[in-house]
Amino acid sequence: MAIHFHSEDIPFIPKNKGLLRQWIKNTIRLEKSEVDEINIIFCSDEYLFRLNKEYLNHNTYTDIITFDYSVEAKRSGDIFVSIPRVKENSEKFKVPFDDELHRVFIHGILHLCGYRDKSSSEKLIMRQKEEKYLSLRPF
Repeated sequence: MAIHFHSEDIPFIPKNKGLLRQWIKNTIRLEKSEVDEINIIFCSDEYLFRLNKEYLNHNTYTDIITFDYSVEAKRSGDIFVSIPRVKENSEKFKVPFDDELHRVFIHGILHLCGYRDKSSSEKLIMRQKEEKYLSLRPF
């Protein structure tokens, strides 16, 4: 169906929206699923902090929160992304901003596909999947 990009409390428009949608849909297909309705919402650190606290009872800053509404193999959800946190992490890890942003996108998509990252073995699988799909970007 559809992948939408929104800004909540900050102005942000990702580059190459069409190619990003294609890449995300291809990732989901390779995970033996299909896209239903996915919203990627760009926001500030404070906005995401409030969501993290209110809905997940976490009193920490984060770069992404994924709300999964998927039913069976139809992937649906809201992925909130803190643009300031992504920028900070790109500087911290010395990677281009767009690469870090795409890593965060695909991390959220992998959560919608059922992957978790609580244990060290889950984190390893998640990181390997992120690397795989980052290498398949069509741009």
